[in-house]
Amino acid sequence: MKRINIGCFAIWFVCFNALGISAFAQTHSMSKAYHPPKDPLVQKKLADWQDLKFGLFMHWGTYSQWGVIESWTLCPEDESFISRGGAHGNNYVEYKESYENLQMTFNPVDFAPEKWVTAAKDAGMKYMIFTTKHHDGFCMFDTQETDYKITDASTPFSSNPRSNIADEIFKAFRTGGFMIGAYFSKPDWHNENYWWPYFPPKDRNPNYDPARYPERWQNFKNFTFNQIRELMTDYGRIDILWLDGGQVRPVEVAGKSGRDGSQYFNQDIDMPKIATMARALQPGLIMVDRTVAGEYENYTTPEQEVPDTPLPYPWETCMTIGGSWSYNPDDQFKSSLSLVQTLVKVVSRGGNLLLNIAPGPRGDWDPVAYERLKDIGNWMKVNSEGIYGSKPVAPYSVGNIYFTESENQSVIYAFWLSDKDEVSLPETLMIPLEKVAKKVKKVSLMGSDSALGWEQRADRIAVTVPHTLSAGNQIKYSAVFKIEF
Repeated sequence: MKRINIGCFAIWFVCFNALGISAFAQTHSMSKAYHPPKDPLVQKKLADWQDLKFGLFMHWGTYSQWGVIESWTLCPEDESFISRGGAHGNNYVEYKESYENLQMTFNPVDFAPEKWVTAAKDAGMKYMIFTTKHHDGFCMFDTQETDYKITDASTPFSSNPRSNIADEIFKAFRTGGFMIGAYFSKPDWHNENYWWPYFPPKDRNPNYDPARYPERWQNFKNFTFNQIRELMTDYGRIDILWLDGGQVRPVEVAGKSGRDGSQYFNQDIDMPKIATMARALQPGLIMVDRTVAGEYENYTTPEQEVPDTPLPYPWETCMTIGGSWSYNPDDQFKSSLSLVQTLVKVVSRGGNLLLNIAPGPRGDWDPVAYERLKDIGNWMKVNSEGIYGSKPVAPYSVGNIYFTESENQSVIYAFWLSDKDEVSLPETLMIPLEKVAKKVKKVSLMGSDSALGWEQRADRIAVTVPHTLSAGNQIKYSAVFKIEF
């Protein structure tokens, strides 16, 4: 089991990586402090999760029918990533009604989660997070708290024997050996106790003051508690509760909302009560109350970005396979080269990569997503030894070479990143190292039986690559050198 690097540190940096970010996907900043969990069961599960390195994220809901950004077109904020207009109307009231009526036509008849399990498993993914409910409030599980759900009679898919989509997904991935995570939105823009119909919505926050109407806010707290209890009770083993909507948090001083999404009001939903209940039902549950620094954010979640240097606590980069978190028929998918190399960069900094793939309105992924996962899987079948259970090691990266280390510190893996799909290695290359006190026993190229020439020097290893391996070697994206001590 991997040791967790924990402590209370400030994060004053995180830069965007070279992949870039589409304006179609909203991003969030991450917390500026970390508080390690005290529960030994949570500590153990968190350590196990850190070793998995690569996970699947899925945003899916009625919004897939329009191919618009998930939930956010309902939010009356003037943000660049929010655009409603078009064929669905420019009048907000009419738009909201049309959006919520998408429930009446949602019928993903191609839904077959076992297909996703096979593709994700072959790609080397080890855990998954699924959106049981996003901010719009539409539930992809059979909640008893609202009729705005996939299993309600007004939803065409409700007659399908697999209509409880979250349950079907969790069961399929659990059978496939995955760690299971439930995404749950704390804000609920459909619930009358969050956006009270008496007032128009003003932004992403409640449209009334919870302190002035405490009974209404208590009803919302009860609603949230009950829905999370359903997920913790009726859906088998849940390993991660991934909570979104960081504006829903307690604040000492309420202030006017800014464009950063800070809340108008104190939105305390009693996380201690929720956590106590959830962990009584799911012992060892990892909780990710993202962007809310404290004991319920067991790992941090830099979004669409990779830190420059390792972070001293558990973390996960969540990133889209294309430009959008939700299904977009015109989405442009990142290349296999970019995806593999992003995984390497994240792991070299000690993090996990949670890659989002959005199902479409009929209930399947874009064929390109399957192609990307197949490419990643082919690379992982040769090189995953340097990914799973690894930890960061100085110098972390130099130029196009990135490093990881085995748990017992007996092996360093040097990932030589190519600038194109096919790897063409130089006939001689230098691998910089800081572990000069150890004597190198062997240097080899993962996936090859050909012997390498090498010489250990004070702060590096000079490697001679045979001509047969320098080109036409069938290696893609990144060559991995295994250095044994």
